[in-house]
Amino acid sequence: MEEKKALKDLNLINRFLFAEVMDDPEVNQDALSIILGQNVRLLSSPQTEKEHRVSPLAKSIRMDVFSVSEEGTVYDMEAQSTYQTDLQKRSRYSQSLMDSSLLEPGVENYNQLNDSYIIVIADYDIFGLEKYCYTFKAMCEEHSSLPLRDGAVRIFLNTRGKNESEVSDELVEFLHYMENTTDKVASETGSERIQRIHERVNKAKRSEAVGMRFMREMEERNAARVEGRMEGRMEVRQEDILNLLANLGDVPDYLTEEIRGQKDEDVLMNWLLLAAKAESIEDFASKIRK
Repeated sequence: MEEKKALKDLNLINRFLFAEVMDDPEVNQDALSIILGQNVRLLSSPQTEKEHRVSPLAKSIRMDVFSVSEEGTVYDMEAQSTYQTDLQKRSRYSQSLMDSSLLEPGVENYNQLNDSYIIVIADYDIFGLEKYCYTFKAMCEEHSSLPLRDGAVRIFLNTRGKNESEVSDELVEFLHYMENTTDKVASETGSERIQRIHERVNKAKRSEAVGMRFMREMEERNAARVEGRMEGRMEVRQEDILNLLANLGDVPDYLTEEIRGQKDEDVLMNWLLLAAKAESIEDFASKIRK
């Protein structure tokens, strides 16, 4: 799994670089063709960081790379270099939200629903069976040869598989390249598709515009981490104050709301000291208003 790196040192498994590179239609076609073992032609340019939301109150999903083939099949590809325990359920949620956007209002024949693929590429083995590729389609439990022809497919790829004899050489080389995106690895492959992907990777890494976007994303992530740590410290202070006051009696709702609503860390520290010395809840309430 990747540590923090400069843009020039990123591997293609990095979500930022993956989205930048797969934004190129030809490269996206090449990657899909390698993964699926058949030529894929896209109807239009891919969309990166595409958001799906069914309502303002529902949780949205942000797809790394969303594309549609000439046959109308829709694809969502995602690179994952951070260990996640919820990818199986998350892929189900992604599939459902993607499906909800595929039919126009008023369409009554669900056979018009596009076939769809959710593809997750990870640098770890989600299922622990040492396979490069895990493909899931719905089947009947009572009759194992009876498929549910709903057109939905979910594929989980593992860059560290060990079953080379069960998948294509090109897929093995591509997954190895995803985790080791170097000139040396690219030069050793006999795949023209991987060579084209590597050319696009190098172009992205040399691009000043891509570099600026990468720096901006890193700054936003760092700011979010700092803000998260600060909010965490404030929540701890608030709970400490309330716990001290609870030893003095029932804390009124208005005072609880006031303490939880206070966002100044210095003020909360002062209130914590006052709560530790307070003789009663009323004593504390009067002192914080002085």
